[in-house]
Amino acid sequence: MTTDTIRIAVDLYDRHIPLFQGRLQPDNGPTIEFLEVGMVPPRRHGADRHRRMLVDREFDGAEVSLASYLTARQQGMRDLIALPIFPRRLFSHNHIFVGDRAGIRKPSDLAGRKVAIWAFQVTMSVLAKGDLKRDHGVDWRDIHWVAQHREEIPKSYDGDLMLSLADPGFDPHVALLDGLVDAYINPHPPERIMVPGSGVSRLFPDGEGASRDYVAKHGYFPIMHVLALKASVLDAHPGLASDLMHLFGAAKETARQYYVDPNFSTVMHARNLLEREEQTLGPSLWNFGLDETNRRNLEDFIGFCLDQRILDYPINVDDVFALN
Repeated sequence: MTTDTIRIAVDLYDRHIPLFQGRLQPDNGPTIEFLEVGMVPPRRHGADRHRRMLVDREFDGAEVSLASYLTARQQGMRDLIALPIFPRRLFSHNHIFVGDRAGIRKPSDLAGRKVAIWAFQVTMSVLAKGDLKRDHGVDWRDIHWVAQHREEIPKSYDGDLMLSLADPGFDPHVALLDGLVDAYINPHPPERIMVPGSGVSRLFPDGEGASRDYVAKHGYFPIMHVLALKASVLDAHPGLASDLMHLFGAAKETARQYYVDPNFSTVMHARNLLEREEQTLGPSLWNFGLDETNRRNLEDFIGFCLDQRILDYPINVDDVFALN
């Protein structure tokens, strides 16, 4: 048995709590230390996880942006490889906000408007642009995008893309209230934007209903992040990939059991909500691996990246995941 320690950075979700508690470890092989590293807000071990892994290679493994990972792979990155573990999933409907003064009532009203985003390459930005075009007929080329930050993985976008960089100190809430931008898309929206009466509203007021419709139409809960490992670490520990698949699956199931206690969550009716979601959407939307549903999800997302010029040519799903 080896005494090596593998350091893996992931965010603080309920399904990762058993990993942070040290309750789950491989039967044999290296000790795995899970670090709480966020994006927004910072966690116990800091923030800026994507850059620290994709650019600085600070960790042995980390939860990273799907879009940035695919971009880096296409640009020749081979020292990192993802496992088909998907720590974060989101629906775009819950992350598109509009200023009340903008008069935007439906997706088609976004055409010709200014929409602020974290960055053009951010996975939520790619998903929202893809969903708006595919499901609502709103072409991303008809929107002026205002990026708060530069790309994690540098990429130039030629052609008819309307994209500008926000000024330093850009505050999306203030910009929406003042009419400097008309809408805002972010995977981590500031809480003051989500509070009713803030002068900002969701483009899709019934996010739950829109999400149920999305699953009924497309069959999946969109993947945001993958778990990327240093290839050298996987080579040094041949059983690590399967161990991590097992550990993350066991952690997810353990977290599911927390909600057997109706008073586990601060959300009073969390247990009721869980029952309703599993009845209407099914319990398998958080599945890991490259089953038919996850493969279709990834292929659709790669199509969005190609259409938006984030990728220059198609990528085969099997080529970007460690499958053993």
